[in-house]
Amino acid sequence: MRSIWKGSISFGLVNIPVRLYSASQAKELSFVLLHKKDFSEIRYARVCKAEEKEVPWKDIVKGYEYEKGEFVVLDDKDFDKIGVKRTKTIEIVNFTDEDEIDSVYYVKPFFLEPEKTGEKAYSLLRDALKKSKKVGVAKYVLRNHEHLVVIKCVDDMLILNELRYQAELVVPKELTIPSSKPNPKELKMAMQLIEQLTVPFNPKKYKDTYTEEIKALIKQKAKGKMVHPKAEKEARSPKIHDIMTLLQASLKKSA
Repeated sequence: MRSIWKGSISFGLVNIPVRLYSASQAKELSFVLLHKKDFSEIRYARVCKAEEKEVPWKDIVKGYEYEKGEFVVLDDKDFDKIGVKRTKTIEIVNFTDEDEIDSVYYVKPFFLEPEKTGEKAYSLLRDALKKSKKVGVAKYVLRNHEHLVVIKCVDDMLILNELRYQAELVVPKELTIPSSKPNPKELKMAMQLIEQLTVPFNPKKYKDTYTEEIKALIKQKAKGKMVHPKAEKEARSPKIHDIMTLLQASLKKSA
């Protein structure tokens, strides 16, 4: 595996040299845009709005529009002036219970591997987190952005989970959410259904079947075969639409 970042974890006065690796990878199918008449690829061009000409990368800079039509240009040296320490250190600022962090804040996981000189300190932090059942809340800078993260122990490895900031979450002001209370009997039956369908979480059990079907379709079309949709029975809604009857039928089906 190839590391995407190299620096150290700051744990009080202890520094743990580490490398960061992506712990997930996208499995989405990649499609390209083609010209319908001859299947030639469509490319995206960087066009200057004023001159209507394509601009090479060497002539492109990063600018921030601080007022309408007024820009400040920043280069790599400007970003470096913010502070080398912040770009090379994952600073643990607090510890907390993991269940206090709502899942809505989680973005993406990463592996943390210690350098040879940091193995002892890495083991110390790992075992301390495991024994205390806490996670470390930390910050670090990657790609000109300061990330909020948590560091937790999984088996014998430290995992870094990127978090969203509170300000990044959308407040659902315009949504209509019901405030009415359910019928007690219906609620009791819904709880029974939940209990009946409750099993230990096993990630291996869940597959991206839609992508697998798309791949099969692509394979068929590549061989010049006719593609016929699967004959599936249409899901018909029961004639009786009261929730109690539907819950009773669901309980019988899942039994």
